[in-house]
Amino acid sequence: MDVSGLVSYFVSFAIMGGIYAIFALGLNVQWGYTGLFNIGIAGFFAVGAYTSALLTTPMPEGVYATYVDQLVGLDLPFPLGLLGAAVISGMLALILGIPTLRLREDYLAIATIGIAETIRLIFNNERWLANGPRGLTGLPQPLRSWVEPHQYNYVYLGIVLLAVAAVYAASERGIRSPWGRVLRAIREDEIAAAMNGKNVFAFKLQALVLGAAIMGLGGALYAHYVRAISPDVFTPLFGTFLIWVMLMLGGSGNNKGAIAGAFVVWGIWTGTTFVTDQTLPPFWAARAPYLRFLLVGLLLEAIILLRPQGLLGEEPRVSKLLDE
Repeated sequence: MDVSGLVSYFVSFAIMGGIYAIFALGLNVQWGYTGLFNIGIAGFFAVGAYTSALLTTPMPEGVYATYVDQLVGLDLPFPLGLLGAAVISGMLALILGIPTLRLREDYLAIATIGIAETIRLIFNNERWLANGPRGLTGLPQPLRSWVEPHQYNYVYLGIVLLAVAAVYAASERGIRSPWGRVLRAIREDEIAAAMNGKNVFAFKLQALVLGAAIMGLGGALYAHYVRAISPDVFTPLFGTFLIWVMLMLGGSGNNKGAIAGAFVVWGIWTGTTFVTDQTLPPFWAARAPYLRFLLVGLLLEAIILLRPQGLLGEEPRVSKLLDE
């Protein structure tokens, strides 16, 4: 591989790593700081991706319309697609959280994994909504006409890194505020938090909605990067399991750890893909995906047994003015 090809590979890696870092930051708000067990991340991923796709693409016309069905095609600017993805994902979390967050925490896990699979099946079976199993293609990319095609990934990398920085800064500011300290108190002992006059249900709902909105943003960024989405993309492996491994590896309750874990796990995943495809004979290369699944599973087991706090662990400081 020449130098330009290697640089292109690392740029693509950084884009996907950044997108997964956004998912990990959203999960960190829910689980790392509040203790909400969301195992339906793929559902918010899908809703964000499809929402932005439907908002930013035009309605199909002419011959194309005979092959593509979609509910709407508003042809809105890219920023409005991102905003819509975050809002709709947050609204879904609001609808989901109202009946479940008052119950035991395992009910939330059951509800989220159920809604994630339901969303995937709806997009797969209801062709009128977003073209069914064929999905949507040709999604617009911001600023693409400003640069040469082979240079566009550098532009999109800048957009993704800007989004990561914005989400990280907002999350840090929130978690170091009194609001964030209430979330940690609820995670540690929600009964004690309630006895101190805190509305536990309201704070849990806020964390669930905020985390889901961040995940919807990540889904939109993914959709506009790959420019083609279909229901088979939003599987539990790529849409939920990998993100949990990223957060656990980096350090639950630590935003820097969430970002670091995303890049490390994505590097392991894509790195093993590159190595096996380039070095193994065809017989073993065809079986390499199963070895990658095994590798990620072993990594998760090693984290749990050897370093349950993750690479960085939770920061003891909850405020710039207060050290615990």
